Amino acid sequence: MQPSLETAVGEWHASVNDGDLRRSARAVGDPVVVLGPKGAGPITPEQFADWVERSGITLVPRSWHPVGDHLMVVEEDATWPGSKGPTRVATVFRESDGKITAALRLPDLRSALELAYICREMAATA
Repeated sequence: MQPSLETAVGEWHASVNDGDLRRSARAVGDPVVVLGPKGAGPITPEQFADWVERSGITLVPRSWHPVGDHLMVVEEDATWPGSKGPTRVATVFRESDGKITAALRLPDLRSALELAYICREMAATA
């Protein structure tokens, strides 16, 4: 695992959890690939910041699982405005040049780890 991966993932969480839109836009690549319950695909940093604002989500990291030099799965407790309590989720993060270039949120740690391993193997055989 590269130190920049851990730093980038930490910055992503801090900016999202603070609701800091400019900082959130700076924390991601252009584009950033996202996956969540409402869809998947590449979006711009500005669209990512819009999502941070619209969703009001906080994602508190609970466990970190490096999968390679540029891939990490983080298990998180997610809350949204009006939620009665946290929901455990897991996100696959990809880092490049100190920025998050993919944030793929899945419903559980096992699913996220499986996806991360597939992504790692695909990149290794390209």
